[in-house]
Amino acid sequence: MATVILVRHGRTTANASGLLAGRTPGVLLDETGEEQVDATGERLAVVPLVALVSSPLERCRQTTEAIARRQATRPPLTVDDAISECDYGEWQGRSLADLAGEDLWKTVQQHPSAAAFPGGESIHTMQSRAVAAIRAHDAAVTAEHGSEAVWAAVSHGDIIKAVIADAYGMHLDLFQRVQADPASVTIIRYGRSRPHVVSVNTHAGDLSWLAATPPSEDAAVGGGAGPGATPPKGS
Repeated sequence: MATVILVRHGRTTANASGLLAGRTPGVLLDETGEEQVDATGERLAVVPLVALVSSPLERCRQTTEAIARRQATRPPLTVDDAISECDYGEWQGRSLADLAGEDLWKTVQQHPSAAAFPGGESIHTMQSRAVAAIRAHDAAVTAEHGSEAVWAAVSHGDIIKAVIADAYGMHLDLFQRVQADPASVTIIRYGRSRPHVVSVNTHAGDLSWLAATPPSEDAAVGGGAGPGATPPKGS
């Protein structure tokens, strides 16, 4: 299968002020966020992306644009509601400090699989729609461009954490152990037998190795030789 790069949007005015933005319209990157996504776009410039998929929210569209304009050939863009932010319902727009006093906060932290936001959606529903969308886009990219293709999806912190948890085979109750910072890069390859979580929540480093030959479907005993190595015979 192809390789997907999951990118969280850069820091926003809501992030900086401690508000849960959710799907509130008009939430934009702040100055720090713009600098972050510029750096991420520059980092991804060495990777020829065949497709970009973005959440419809403005902060993700801004981040996607920062990535697209640095590509040698601008990749086609798909905007997908299925990777939009969690519907936090009545929690949307409130301060995180206030929300930490709610009984539901403990459930979100300790048993997110049982958490449903009043007037919104459950974390389980959020994960289901996001994982289905990422896997469907990945299969479509593979079918059109082949297993060595690389594409990027720009989304939100909880969405990316939930997708990572699924790729790890973790129970949703453990997804709060995963981190997805603003403008961070996470890389996953969905193999026929299992997903390969290549990297999580990275902020720097050369990514040109993504043009190397994809790894074997089998996990290399002992850890393998790294990107670009010739897969063992029979794999």
